[in-house]
Amino acid sequence: MATTKWIVDPTHSEVQFKVRHLMITTVTGYFENFNVEVETDGEDFHSTKKIVFTADVNSISTNNEQRDTHLKSADFFDADNHGQVHFEGKNYEELKPGFEKLQGDLTIRGTTRPITLDVEYHGTVVDPYGQTKAGFSVEGKIKRKEFGLNWDAVTEAGSVVVSDEIRLHCEIQLVKQ
Repeated sequence: MATTKWIVDPTHSEVQFKVRHLMITTVTGYFENFNVEVETDGEDFHSTKKIVFTADVNSISTNNEQRDTHLKSADFFDADNHGQVHFEGKNYEELKPGFEKLQGDLTIRGTTRPITLDVEYHGTVVDPYGQTKAGFSVEGKIKRKEFGLNWDAVTEAGSVVVSDEIRLHCEIQLVKQ
């Protein structure tokens, strides 16, 4: 069967992360510049051969310039030395129709760790311009300190300023090439 290549449609996709602040609220951030490349046998995502995701660390946005600058600093992502977040899928497995697990290696700040993501496949359609597109929701959790994002602070009352757990949420639309 012929290999089919898919690339992200960035105008219909988003990559976000959520982190607890002071353990009482959640702050949401985005990577504004990212790429996803997928290769499948035919158009069947169950026969996925390759999944590669990269995000430009300098494109982080939390709607607060001071916080974004801090996240890009050596306290967190160290963008000057580690400009990309990288994920390479290793195993894509259907649990039930429309729901899959994606296992792979995530690299942040030069540290690579295996992670598992929950994937919801929303289907494949042909848009009004004749392009074949596929849609997915992807969710997961990581511990930031496992990737060297170790900055910590505690308030006078003893509350943690930034939680270790980071929730990931992506809405991805792929375009068949």
